[in-house]
Amino acid sequence: MQIGYAVPQYGAFTDPDFIRQASTDLEAMGYNSLWAGDRIMLPLEPSDPYPGGDGEIPPAFGTFFDPLTALTLAAVSTREIRLGTSTLNALWQPPVLLARMLTSLDLLSRGRLDVGIGLGWLRDEYTATGVPWQGRGARLEETLDLMEAVWSSEVVEHKGALWTVPPSHIDLKPFQRPRPPILLAGYTPPALERIGRRADGWLCAAMPMPYLTFLWDVALQTAARVGRDPSALRMVVRVNPKITDSPAPDDQVPHAGTVQQIGDYLLTLAQAGAHEAFVDLQTATSSRDQFLDVAHELITRLHAD
Repeated sequence: MQIGYAVPQYGAFTDPDFIRQASTDLEAMGYNSLWAGDRIMLPLEPSDPYPGGDGEIPPAFGTFFDPLTALTLAAVSTREIRLGTSTLNALWQPPVLLARMLTSLDLLSRGRLDVGIGLGWLRDEYTATGVPWQGRGARLEETLDLMEAVWSSEVVEHKGALWTVPPSHIDLKPFQRPRPPILLAGYTPPALERIGRRADGWLCAAMPMPYLTFLWDVALQTAARVGRDPSALRMVVRVNPKITDSPAPDDQVPHAGTVQQIGDYLLTLAQAGAHEAFVDLQTATSSRDQFLDVAHELITRLHAD
């Protein structure tokens, strides 16, 4: 299983110099990937509760560095580590422009980009970006259709319910052919069916193993049903732990625990079929030293095992 770490980009870590430093350090430690998230704002009276814990949106989300800019800084500070979005809220931007930005980043990084896309959970952000909350699934399908056309077609043409592109040359193409890997987030059977139909993998967060394996089976079975190779799909799991000095009760892991407990949990993910997992400490600490110290201790323990 591949091991990744969140690129620093929000809360106390919103600092371009630290993004560059941490990216270089994490690659040197032996991490396989760096991942950036996507939030816009911290509403005073949120339209929706945070999907996790007590429902309170982490205060760190009030200061959020643009994910693609963060990954650009990471790309120019590293040589081989892969770069992913987990997740990019793709519906807030026109697909033609988003495809160009992602193509540019894939070229800049010489083919190290994984495009992880989600729909988000906060209606306030859709209101702020002028994008309707209703019809997100259909909007995502057309977004994927149009980006696929931009990435792979010699002459790009699209006529859909939301966007029209007349026959045109859009000759800037990704380094990875025919396109960067597309990973989709989601936690319902319809979302996993979409992954099985048209994505290269699933982006998910730590959850009870029975539900994780149930959803993953939906994606695998759907892929087989539509004639795709289920074994080609990837599962990438985000873990947002609070690191404790003494062992946490078993029912609190992986949301809290020692580095050893979190490392052990990551190993269980591998046994459950995960191809990659990454750790994000930015909601649990504001210490840059802890951010990097935990990264070093964790990867050292995992390599030892």
